[in-house]
Amino acid sequence: MTLMIEAKNKKENNLITEAAKAEGLTADFIREKVADGSIVIPKNINRKLKTIVAVGQGLRTKVNANIGTSPDHIDFKEELAKLDAAIKAGADAVMDLSTGGNLTEIRKEILAASPVQVGTVPIYEAACRTVAKGKKLSEIDGELLFDVIEEQCEQGVDFITVHCGITKANVEILNRQGRLAGVVSRGGSFLVKTINASGKENPLYERYDRLLEIAKKYDVTLSFGDGFRPGCTYDASDGSQIAELSVLGELVLRAREAGVQSMIEGPGHVALDQIQANVSLAKRLGHNAPLYFLGPLVTDIAPGYDHITAAIGGALAASFGVDFICYVTPAEHLRLPDLQDVRDGVIAARIAGHSADMVKGVKNARERDNEMSKYRKALNWDKMRELSIDPIKFKAEREKLPPKDQKVCAMCGEFCAMKD
Repeated sequence: MTLMIEAKNKKENNLITEAAKAEGLTADFIREKVADGSIVIPKNINRKLKTIVAVGQGLRTKVNANIGTSPDHIDFKEELAKLDAAIKAGADAVMDLSTGGNLTEIRKEILAASPVQVGTVPIYEAACRTVAKGKKLSEIDGELLFDVIEEQCEQGVDFITVHCGITKANVEILNRQGRLAGVVSRGGSFLVKTINASGKENPLYERYDRLLEIAKKYDVTLSFGDGFRPGCTYDASDGSQIAELSVLGELVLRAREAGVQSMIEGPGHVALDQIQANVSLAKRLGHNAPLYFLGPLVTDIAPGYDHITAAIGGALAASFGVDFICYVTPAEHLRLPDLQDVRDGVIAARIAGHSADMVKGVKNARERDNEMSKYRKALNWDKMRELSIDPIKFKAEREKLPPKDQKVCAMCGEFCAMKD
């Protein structure tokens, strides 16, 4: 029996109890929201987790960090180090996006090492297996894709990104309308290539009931991928994106009927003036399913600083109702992130999430800021460090001060306005 089915039947569940405790809310509140689908708690029945995290309405905004190898850079120890860096920086979940090396072994080690929920994008592995057989990406077989999904779920993955909304009809819209940046989602591009080459329907949509059976078997949360997410601000809110979102809303309802938890992923690159509309539409068409956004990035001209462009968009998006932010690192659009990039990306996303929580009325969000202000007024540097979102950075910056300035900051020194 899945968590959602138990919640609908008002049964007690340790996952709900632990999530409620972490949020400072009642178990009844969490249970009701899991039952109606506005909160999810990703947790595979084959997985033991140290940390239980709920995502959705009325909860603290959560942050995900992506890690994973590429065909050109396969260093498994480095990915485990990135996992550790992400967790220490405060990530609530991680996704393994590996496409290079022994993917099964990499995933096994990440699942064993991660104290938080782990997600994957199964079509990546299906693409790798297809290419390894000497075939084109446009020849990804539906049966192979479902085999990969089953294997990953059996292995213990907690949530999977599945691009179910890329249908033949929606690809036709894309082909007619065109885009400035085209399709930037890797998983989305694989399916577009397959549909255009074969003329066949997306197997994830055509055989959606089979996907639900697998997800229900392992109680895996479906994260509906935004295969048509805009890869530049010019393409935001176009027909392809909205058509896909409309399909995803229908699939959310079918998942709920089956007792399967689900959330909807979102853009992407979106200018400031379109963020609220994108969130509102996704919540409306998605029947209030939890929203998982990549940023959004609010400008396209800041390579090297896209953790900042994403944090700006993420703060706005979360304040309007996004529940889960996928981090973006300074290396976005340039290269694979290193350890420092991972850390900076998580911290930036956490700042965005907390900024939104302050205006969403999330419990204790404003109180934490008020506590910081109280200790700042008192020049209590130890307490300020404890409350800061990045105590390590706080300590490192303070240690740069000469001994004479240890009680104040170097900017004002003896003229400190806070000093009595």
